[in-house]
Amino acid sequence: MTLPMERHVLVVFPHPDDEAFGVSGTIATYINQGIPVTYACLTLGEMGRNLGNPPFATRETLPHIRKEELLASAKAMGLTDLRMMGLRDKTIEFEDDEKMVEMMQSLISDTNPSLIITFYPNYAVHPDHDATGRAMIRAVRRMPEEQRPKIYALAFSNDSKEALGEPDIVHNIKEAAEQKMGSMRAHISQTAWMLEEMDKRLADGEAEAENWLNFERFYTYDFSKDFE
Repeated sequence: MTLPMERHVLVVFPHPDDEAFGVSGTIATYINQGIPVTYACLTLGEMGRNLGNPPFATRETLPHIRKEELLASAKAMGLTDLRMMGLRDKTIEFEDDEKMVEMMQSLISDTNPSLIITFYPNYAVHPDHDATGRAMIRAVRRMPEEQRPKIYALAFSNDSKEALGEPDIVHNIKEAAEQKMGSMRAHISQTAWMLEEMDKRLADGEAEAENWLNFERFYTYDFSKDFE
């Protein structure tokens, strides 16, 4: 399936592997269509909870491992414009609000996107997720309305569908499904247990697993709503 054409797609998430779960197929599909994509990853996931059993990493070595995994994920998706923004994992919610907004404004100015993909503030479970989405919404809200790019937002908190309804954007990314799995496998330090379960479910032909693999869902952010 061909996705709608875009001038440039800017993806902003806080952690390595955030892109893999629900956006890697979309990223790969846009790239396969010749649409430029920039992925700005704010941290190196230094505080990732999975150090292995027995441990394969320490707190000192984990950032290096996760950086290499992020590079491998980008390669799997065909992504060439990967930006590592240098913030620290699990601290984004404590960063100065204006500093965060300015970072987002700089990314927007540099890439001139027609579409931004990020997390939906207050509906993305992790404090870093919410803080990232909040900074991006604030940055775009400051733009003249006619110049604002679209924002596709990921929301998966328990109350997201009750509050927001069903996602209004559904991408069929079946042709990029192998690239999506490649992105997932690249982040093996954090996804090994999930991949083992997912491979079994896919082998069993489970409809929910196939739906996850072949479709990715987003909410178009509505600027008439106040997320504060």
